Amino acid sequence: MNIRFLSIALIGACLIVGSTQPSQSQSSAQQPIIVQAATAGVTANTKSSQSAMIAENQVTTQAAIQTLEKIKAANDEVLKRQLATLQQLEEIQQAADELKIFAKRG
Repeated sequence: MNIRFLSIALIGACLIVGSTQPSQSQSSAQQPIIVQAATAGVTANTKSSQSAMIAENQVTTQAAIQTLEKIKAANDEVLKRQLATLQQLEEIQQAADELKIFAKRG
């Protein structure tokens, strides 16, 4: 009687375990279906966003060019002042050399 009870319990357990595990046909039905996205609208949005980015880049580039032109003008002013100072220093050096010559004579 114990063997009969044990064999019935074992068969029942196998049936329960077998019914809870999905078969291959059930598992393939549970897998998600992948659908390719429509790209027509994305392409139009991409082109409009690209043209917006190009316009923004052009504005940024123009602003950078204007800033660089201002910096160049300021640098030119500094160079002019440096040139004037250099000329003054050369004149002072020349005057000092003349004083040395006159000091040796006298």
